[in-house]
Amino acid sequence: MNTTPAYAALEAKGKVNPFSIERRDPGPHDVQIDIEYCGVCHTDLHFVNNDWGMSQYPIVPGHEIVGRVSGVGDKVEKYKQGDLTAIGCMVGSCGTCQSCQRGNEQYCQNGMTATYNSPSEDTGGVTFGGYSKSIVVHENFVLHMPESLEITGTAPLLCAGITTYSPLRHWHVGEGMKVGIIGLGGLGHMGVKFAHALGAQTVMITNSESKVEDAKLLGADDVLIASDADAIRKECGEFDFLLNTIPVNHNIDPYLDLLKIDGTMCVVGAIEPLEHVNAAQLIFGRKNLAGSLIGGIKETQEMLNFCADHSIISEVEVIKMEQINEAYKRLVKSDVKYRFVIEMNSLS
Repeated sequence: MNTTPAYAALEAKGKVNPFSIERRDPGPHDVQIDIEYCGVCHTDLHFVNNDWGMSQYPIVPGHEIVGRVSGVGDKVEKYKQGDLTAIGCMVGSCGTCQSCQRGNEQYCQNGMTATYNSPSEDTGGVTFGGYSKSIVVHENFVLHMPESLEITGTAPLLCAGITTYSPLRHWHVGEGMKVGIIGLGGLGHMGVKFAHALGAQTVMITNSESKVEDAKLLGADDVLIASDADAIRKECGEFDFLLNTIPVNHNIDPYLDLLKIDGTMCVVGAIEPLEHVNAAQLIFGRKNLAGSLIGGIKETQEMLNFCADHSIISEVEVIKMEQINEAYKRLVKSDVKYRFVIEMNSLS
């Protein structure tokens, strides 16, 4: 075991403050990574506040991790000291169920092991995340981060990136399709970049006219203002696919009307009950309402390679570790374009 500096919350709605954790020594198949950057996801704040009633304290958040290998187990072959690597939202799964066998570890039927707040045999009884100086992870859940990408913008790819990339790929988004990205935030801005790079006619759908210019700079071909009833009416039945990134409960009726026959709206933002679903909208038009959760390890590596090929990174604001509590306050106000990333060298 080795003692590692970290930042942790000790109680619900408490501040995240300096803390020491124990990391296991690397086993035969483990990779030890010195963390250089860690993204800040809204999920981190939900867990700190125990908004979902499942937080175990102390909790060390962080599941968008980029760093360099500082040690490997004697049976590790894919990684060596100095490699630029990444860790996403999970660090383990059963490996034997149908989901795992198909490369969908995120849907492990026996429960994936999340990067933080999951049961663990390590000291502390739960996994501790990336708000720390180092992490030890089984090689099967370590990713190669392409060196060609600007490192400060890569950490959010491990959550916001794969959360939007996976459904776009699953529903074969590409040339000849009209695709709407609903909501321009941490997820939505990545959805726009990916849909554009995949060749789709990409439309940003937002309630904020102030976001029109940003959306077009990110790659949107057009912007649809959701509060403009006339504009929405003209677009009814025009979209092949909608990626809904709105993070809270909302009325989905107006968006379902935008879909063509056999069109799909995939929800990736609101992990909570939606206001209501009108089955008639699905029946009259053979429309699909779906959801998606991150991606498997193979697909996440595919996404990182795609980003390297298309020079895609997240739009970020880099902060020091000691600024995290203020960043949480700003996160609640949506006062960031579009993700915070912690420079972990600031953690001593």
